[in-house]
Amino acid sequence: MQTTIITSRRKSAKTYYAAKVAQPATAAPEESFVCSEPEMREDEKMSCQITDFDTHLLREGHHYRLYRKLGAHIVVQDGLKGVKFALWAPNAKKVSVVGDFNGWKRGANVLQSRGDGSGIWEGFIPRLGHGTLYKYAILSPQGWQLEKADPVGFHSEVPPKSASIVWDTSYSWQDGAWMAKRSQYNALNRPMSVYEVHLGSWMRSVDNGGRALTYVELADKLVDYVRKMGYTHVELMPVMAHPFQGSWGYQTIGHFAPASFFGSPQDLMYLIDRFHQYDIAVILDWVPSHFPNDGHGLWQFDGTALYEHEDMRKGFHPDWKSSIFNYGRVEVRSYLISSAMFWLDLYHADGLRVDGVASMLYLDYSRQEGEWIPNCFGGRENLEAIDFIRKLNEAVYSAHPDIQMIAEESTAWSKVSRPVFEGGLGFGMKWNMGWMHDTLVYFTKDPVYRKHHHNQLTFGLLYAFTENFMMSLSHDEVVHGKGSLLRKMPGDDWQKFANLRLLFGYMFGQPGKKLHFMGGEFGQWDEWNYQASLDWHLLQWAPHQGAQKWMQDLNEMYRREPALYQRDFTHDGFEWVDCGAWEDSVLTWLRKGDDPAQDVLVVCNFTPVLREKYPVGVPRAGYWRELLNSDGKMYGGSDQGNAGGIMSSPVEVQGRPHSLLMNLPPLSIVFLKKES
Repeated sequence: MQTTIITSRRKSAKTYYAAKVAQPATAAPEESFVCSEPEMREDEKMSCQITDFDTHLLREGHHYRLYRKLGAHIVVQDGLKGVKFALWAPNAKKVSVVGDFNGWKRGANVLQSRGDGSGIWEGFIPRLGHGTLYKYAILSPQGWQLEKADPVGFHSEVPPKSASIVWDTSYSWQDGAWMAKRSQYNALNRPMSVYEVHLGSWMRSVDNGGRALTYVELADKLVDYVRKMGYTHVELMPVMAHPFQGSWGYQTIGHFAPASFFGSPQDLMYLIDRFHQYDIAVILDWVPSHFPNDGHGLWQFDGTALYEHEDMRKGFHPDWKSSIFNYGRVEVRSYLISSAMFWLDLYHADGLRVDGVASMLYLDYSRQEGEWIPNCFGGRENLEAIDFIRKLNEAVYSAHPDIQMIAEESTAWSKVSRPVFEGGLGFGMKWNMGWMHDTLVYFTKDPVYRKHHHNQLTFGLLYAFTENFMMSLSHDEVVHGKGSLLRKMPGDDWQKFANLRLLFGYMFGQPGKKLHFMGGEFGQWDEWNYQASLDWHLLQWAPHQGAQKWMQDLNEMYRREPALYQRDFTHDGFEWVDCGAWEDSVLTWLRKGDDPAQDVLVVCNFTPVLREKYPVGVPRAGYWRELLNSDGKMYGGSDQGNAGGIMSSPVEVQGRPHSLLMNLPPLSIVFLKKES
């Protein structure tokens, strides 16, 4: 029996990807329902017809690709092209589809309940297609007349408009070479330098009132910049649809739709495709911790607390004034895991950074006594959320073993980045919030006082290998009056830039993967403003050029030297040379890889004092060449150092048989490696 995949040609498609969008088939179908599923292999293709097995999986909480069944799908039914709608609304009394095709008239196109206890309503409307605006008109048990956007909609209007849009997501990817090898780039023993980006404010247009750039415009400018700077990964702050740009995307309202502020679904695919063609991985921020209470969204979806907890002590987030998902409802688990799968399946995301994990784990998160409900054992742990997180990571890694799941988790919860079978949460990595806090507190101190805070730098190595840590200097550190990284630094302008270079070098020398937020790399003076472009004009001045050049060279060295990344998560990848020189505010250590000959020596001077002939112990005799020196003239430094390298002496220092008499430049970090 012959079948065909029906797609809809996008009339307004731009020429840049016209050749990449799958063209509609012309053969007439013979099966009742055939859906467009462009991301599925031929042997996986299935109708979007909902089966008894689908409803069984949904009621078990094990349906991890609901987007193939629910939502609006362009289909051919009995030879007639149209759209099949399917919605989960178990408590609704009546559901109909309203849109521009029927004058938004309630009851004109009624969906039918399956009547099997699944809570699914479905129906087919002929002669509809790509670009149709629609919502669901729901009659609640209380008699309320609700209009809701599609929870599984693939596209939506630009806010403040809120209709969903029937959308064919067909796209012909050009990243096959990347997808075949990305396991190498995402492996834990590979370099990972992540550039965190807010698409709406990285760079804005110089015309039209400084509007945000589109996905397509960013595909040229942002990809070229990230490639030039030498980053291995880019992390996009949430690109999922959100009603208010002031939330930075973290108030997600479309868990299956990209933000329409910047363009269409294919536009975002094109951006990701371009990154992949230059061997740059794309991590997407993803928010399963809460959702906004907008009337057209998930809140009180069918007139009941369907996606959220009914009890405010469990269902309302006091910090973000939003609703908390009910992780104990199995259909909600399927919904959220299907969302994660959607971005990995259809958008080729190389990882998800999961936001707000700490708020999910603790029932008393940001709550006072009496404002939360203990679990069944009387504890504060959210057992349902813990189970959800584990199932999420098991499902995602099973389907996509070459991606990374990264937790933003700020507490001492153990085994966040350990496998579920070992009792962990199953993430691949975790942001090291403790390192970030201690490091920034130290760096904001005037150097004259730093010797009294030496332990804030050394303490982190006591727990550095308990998790697979990512060192993060994220957007959270440059907002809400905290100031930019550069402005946090003490001293005059020269010292501020020297401290900034030292901070970034210190991060690259530490064990763990690296992430920092846009703008810091060239010394943004002002704290981040989501409504404005980064201050790119600063690059006309030498200190900012030097800071940018320093980050570029750090990335290049980091990718070149295996000792700086191969053993980030094991004790044998790090060795203190001297962590006790607190009176001098000097730290020295070795980074070690698989080959001892590739070891890198890291020496930091956290004071503005030039220390001459400073003894540093080394394990092997020979000439130790400077790989990088943050005080170099090209970076804006005073150009002090060791003339490119130094020969060791057979003098025991710090328990090592050989030593270097180094010049330690002021407020500097120096990387050295013994020449073979």
